[in-house]
Amino acid sequence: MAKIKSAYFCQSCGYESAKWLGKCPSCQQWNTFVEEVVEKPSAASAIWKTTTGQQRVAKPSKLEDITSATEERLLTGDAELDRVLGGGLVPGSVTLIGGEPGIGKSTLMLQLALNINQKRVLYVSGEESEQQIKMRAERINKTPKANCFILTETSTQNIFKQLEQLQPEILVVDSIQTLHSAHIESTPGSVSQVRECTAELLRFAKETATPVFLIGHITKDGAIAGPKILEHMVDTVLQFEGDRHHIYRILRAIKNRFGAAAELGIYAMHGNGLREVSNPSEVLLSQRDEELSGITIGATIEGARPMVIETQALVSASAYGTPQRSATGFDTKRMNMLLAVLEKRCGFRLSAKDVFLNIAGGIKVEDPAIDLSIIAAIISSHEDIPISSKICFAAEVGLSGEIRAVNRIAQRISEAEKLGFEKIFISSYNLKGFNQEKFKIELVTVSKIEEVFAALFG
Repeated sequence: MAKIKSAYFCQSCGYESAKWLGKCPSCQQWNTFVEEVVEKPSAASAIWKTTTGQQRVAKPSKLEDITSATEERLLTGDAELDRVLGGGLVPGSVTLIGGEPGIGKSTLMLQLALNINQKRVLYVSGEESEQQIKMRAERINKTPKANCFILTETSTQNIFKQLEQLQPEILVVDSIQTLHSAHIESTPGSVSQVRECTAELLRFAKETATPVFLIGHITKDGAIAGPKILEHMVDTVLQFEGDRHHIYRILRAIKNRFGAAAELGIYAMHGNGLREVSNPSEVLLSQRDEELSGITIGATIEGARPMVIETQALVSASAYGTPQRSATGFDTKRMNMLLAVLEKRCGFRLSAKDVFLNIAGGIKVEDPAIDLSIIAAIISSHEDIPISSKICFAAEVGLSGEIRAVNRIAQRISEAEKLGFEKIFISSYNLKGFNQEKFKIELVTVSKIEEVFAALFG
């Protein structure tokens, strides 16, 4: 007979306690503990077994005796998703996708199930009926796929029975918060249920080498709902971002055990589904007929992809005595640091000015290489002098006002040259071991902020 016990779980981080606590010792949050009845399964009742019914016993092995073989990745047919995953799907990997409601997570996963050919895909939905999924599939892809199977179920025990019969090669679960296990006596979406269901799916993926996609809900703060251990258990965590009032969506890798954790893919949402954006630089640059002040272009790199983005700044007199500092898509603290450098090293009086900064396109940038572009945009707005749209910037700014070198400068220059820019400002320290002759774009090397202002404004 299974032993039944009661425990208290923190709804914020998943910390387990034998008694109720007012403050969580792990995440320091107040009044987050909820009592849940937990049923421990007996040793004889295995949650997931292989098709042979035998349990594999793990034994220690010497590191030198382990053969290192490169995993053959499975291409999904979506170039943006393959790039974010690190080159394709890895057998036995578990990928968690989170995002705002209605952002397009289910649409992206259903497109994945419909695009992969010659692979059996099982799409498990606990939120929609079969008719709803059929309607979306007809809107996305008019040609029905014979290898795409739909299952509307929330019990993990029933799901695993179907998995043993169908033996799919890819599994999609929408969503992990709707599943429940009979071994845990708590409601679906609770900390213990999410952790137990994820552990069962993780065991299934590793033992059968089947890639598993999990769609997760998020909280009002933007974090993935459920315990934080959920993100530690899976192999890859993807965040689907974007404004529902705009057509562009960004798929960003937060954690990836099989590739770079800074990759991103860009999609455009249309009536017939998500479409890949192969050249994001042209999307992130606004088309304007005349030169405007406060607008500059910076070269950044997200993961392995170089991009050219537009930086917009507005500097105006403070109407209420206390200046405002606001940044969209950029760290506000770093913007305040750049404003302090301009005031201390260059003599610009910005302490009584309102400064607003925006990264066009709705993306978030953490690359320090756009520091020079931001400073040029701020001064352009402050002096009301436009900067040519054929000029690009790629350099970091130090606290002493020096222009610091950035990594992978050749890729940034190539991207700017491909988009038709005539001039790019880089640090003079980037010239060490650098071949300038292979580029047709004019390279302007600077070492201090004063040299940048002299070249731009005279």
